[in-house]
Amino acid sequence: MKSNGAALGLAASQPAWAKVNLTLHVTGQRPDGYHLLDSLVVRAEVGDMLNVAPSEQLELYIDGPFADGAPLDDRNLVIRAARLLDGGKGRGARLHLTKGLPAAAGIGGGSADAAAALQTLSVHWGVPVPQDVSRLGADVPVCLHSLPQRMRGVGEDLSPAGPLPQCWLVLVNPNVSVSTPEIFAGLESRANPPMPQVLPVFESTAAFAAWLGTQRNDLEPAAIQAVPEIAICLRTLQDALLARMSGSGATCFGLYETDAAARHAAARIEKNHPGWWVAAAPVIS
Repeated sequence: MKSNGAALGLAASQPAWAKVNLTLHVTGQRPDGYHLLDSLVVRAEVGDMLNVAPSEQLELYIDGPFADGAPLDDRNLVIRAARLLDGGKGRGARLHLTKGLPAAAGIGGGSADAAAALQTLSVHWGVPVPQDVSRLGADVPVCLHSLPQRMRGVGEDLSPAGPLPQCWLVLVNPNVSVSTPEIFAGLESRANPPMPQVLPVFESTAAFAAWLGTQRNDLEPAAIQAVPEIAICLRTLQDALLARMSGSGATCFGLYETDAAARHAAARIEKNHPGWWVAAAPVIS
């Protein structure tokens, strides 16, 4: 994942791949208000890019298609991750983030950026990544992993969930931001069944998609109620083996058996909806 940055203090780059919840079961709620989840999470090979170079002070520069509106101060998870890793020592680094993923989109853009910052600066500064990174956000721990994970609890309980059959995703976002707290507030039930205790072994992409079809994203109905465009996104993915919303939305994914099928679908959707964000990418597995 890293390039030319194995030695301390050298420039390095790392992608921050999109995080996709293929399933998302809401199984309960803690007394402190945090929701309990059971989710099959994969990374799709499309995302942001973080570059780090030596500097006497900590500085962040952002460009890319979704740079507008991305904060440069401590509201940005990249800066917060750097400060957590630094632990008050005052280390410096020049961070350059290229934003290729939409914000507030249910695909972990900020969390993936934070994870990339932790991993890259860990090498750059020669310090270990802290054990508890969930204070940066519930999705940050899973974004430290490239391979499929089963994510339970409030995001801290992770276990490998692969290998999975080779498959491709088409990610579609109508360029509408979604408020995660609003979607959770709209849930009709907060105590739903989890996934099976032991996940099956999948012999083909079709079998994997068929099994996923028996699972859920419990946030999808509430998200569609809040953002009707999500239902339109799902309809555009009807040629997929499976179409579902990721996270709390508004990004939806279609699961495809081949790269050619995914790229054909992405081109069709881009042509019919030129204002949307659309990307075809393989699942990392």
